[in-house]
Amino acid sequence: MQIGRIIGIDINDKNAMISYYTDGMSEPATFSMVTGSEVYQIPICICKRKGLEQWLFGEDARKYALSQGVPCVENLFKKAVQREQVELEEKIFDTWELFFLFLKKLLFLPFHGAGFKEDDRFVITTERMNQEIRKLFFLFAEYMDIPSKHLFIFDYRESFYYYALSQSPQLCQHDVALYYYTGGGMKFWHLCHDKRTIPQVVSIEEKNYPPLSGDRDASFSRIAESSMGGKIISSVYLIGDGFDGDWMRKSLTVICRGKRAFLGKNLFCKGACYGGAVKAEPATWNYVYLGDNELRMNISLKVRHKGKTQFFTLITAGESWYDESGECEVILDTERYLDFWLQPPKSREAAIKRLELNDLPKREPKTTRLRITAKPIARNQVKLTIKDMGFGEIVKSSDKTWEYVMSF
Repeated sequence: MQIGRIIGIDINDKNAMISYYTDGMSEPATFSMVTGSEVYQIPICICKRKGLEQWLFGEDARKYALSQGVPCVENLFKKAVQREQVELEEKIFDTWELFFLFLKKLLFLPFHGAGFKEDDRFVITTERMNQEIRKLFFLFAEYMDIPSKHLFIFDYRESFYYYALSQSPQLCQHDVALYYYTGGGMKFWHLCHDKRTIPQVVSIEEKNYPPLSGDRDASFSRIAESSMGGKIISSVYLIGDGFDGDWMRKSLTVICRGKRAFLGKNLFCKGACYGGAVKAEPATWNYVYLGDNELRMNISLKVRHKGKTQFFTLITAGESWYDESGECEVILDTERYLDFWLQPPKSREAAIKRLELNDLPKREPKTTRLRITAKPIARNQVKLTIKDMGFGEIVKSSDKTWEYVMSF
């Protein structure tokens, strides 16, 4: 199967980065605003040309605003999420609309302005994730006529997960670590995968540290010793502006002791591309990630199909609760209830939760058809909607609907 073209965009409060991945490439590439360099970061700002409906973005916007004495709208992502407005040349603009103009310009960078193709996938990764951020990006997809099924949104930890486990086996044979250091402080992520399960269940442990002060090299050495002590780690990634400068001496000897280490800034947008490739070919991926936004339970129905008993999965563990949903139709024999099988990905055991269908009309066996819809409302809660559909012209629907919220 061909994966098509995948564009991964890393968005934080200050900068954006964009990577791209397509058939024939061994790994994603990151777009640089300066040809032949590694200038990957693009300031998230926009500026309007005087008297014209033309817009500049990034460093070009800042330079133009400075030379012409006009406003440059900074912190555009944050303002767009909060639905702020700005005044430019005595006209009010919604910042979400300006942010969409900025994103649109980014999307045309990797393939030199070429138009979108039907199978293109777009993956956006941000440091934090909530409903408002997701709504903003899905509104952008609508604005750009991008099918919602071709847009994926990850937080940084999920992008790290896809990046780390897409590397060569030597780099992810054991656990993987990442230090993400910005002006606000340092995060340590410890990724471990359970090789005893199929697929392998992956989790990421997080520790937070304040910004380094005094002798940064000595401070970071102590953090590395304590955070990685007692763990078998194959590779370590150092990400963020906090690692700029030639100050790591002793700490690098600690980091590299028995493991490979990598320093960079574009891991998250590359991880977004790898994640988009996995979404294109999920059958080839041997891992399930259980993060803050991922469901922790498989929910299935035991059914008979073409004379065979089998399980139909409504909700899949490891999928984001924001995106996952399930639907099916079943025909009851003589039952007046439904049994749902709940199974954590690490367990071979399943719990059965029975839902009674009160006031279901009495009918002949196999003449009651039900439509079952499952939609998560939190990481550990799923809303089930069950509707009586009748049975064609033989039995009319009672129009009864049952709703349950299942917690686990």
